[in-house]
Order: sequence, then structure tokens, then C-alpha cells
Amino acid sequence: MPDRKLFEYAVIRVMPRVEREEFLNVGVILFCRDQSFLQVMSTVDEARLRALCPEIAVGEIARSLVSFDRICRGSSDGGPIAQLDIASRFRWLTAYRSTIVQTSRAHPGLCVDAARKLKDLHAQLVL
Repeated sequence: MPDRKLFEYAVIRVMPRVEREEFLNVGVILFCRDQSFLQVMSTVDEARLRALCPEIAVGEIARSLVSFDRICRGSSDGGPIAQLDIASRFRWLTAYRSTIVQTSRAHPGLCVDAARKLKDLHAQLVL
């Protein structure tokens, strides 16, 4: 049996009206220390978002998700957080916040291939 590695993931969700606590899952962040893996995968369904909040600024949501990606990759244009070590970036991205774009609590699991697991979780939880 292949050697499975511990990973953590969090679901990215958009909560247009924080006070109503209604949200739509738009992405997944997956971190696996043993595979030096930190990536995000997201899909924004504009029609579903507008069903929750017709006046939502979809462009701002998309820009926030680009920032998540830049930070995950450690991109030079991702700001100071993107320059932290991989575990610190994951912890920063999954920190509790009360904004429109939030993440769930981090959940653990075991996988052989972190990239494959990210695709599977994205399909299961977002699409």
C-alpha cells in the first residue's frame, strides 16, 4: 500500500451577507507538509452567487481568490504573507475572519497524492 501522508484542507466560501450566515463554497486550500504542497483551487459560479446576493461584486471576489493563489504559490506579487514559510501561509489563509470571503476550519486527512486530493475535494465540495 502506498505511503499516505497527512494533509489539511479548508473550504473557501463566500458569505455575501455575513449577518445571515448563508454561504457558497467557491474553493479549497490544501496543505501537505510532507509533500511541500500548498495550493488552492477555486470556481466562482456567478449565477449561484447572485441568487444569494444580486448586488454582489463578483470582480472583488475573483480578486480575493487570485490573492489566495498568489499567497499559496509564494509569489513575489503576493505581498509579505506570500514570503512566509508554507505552513505559516496556510495558517494565515485559514485564520478566522468575518469578511465576505472566508475559510472553514482546517480538516485533516491522509493522501498519497496531494494534487489529486485537491482536485477530488474541489469536485466534491465546490462543483
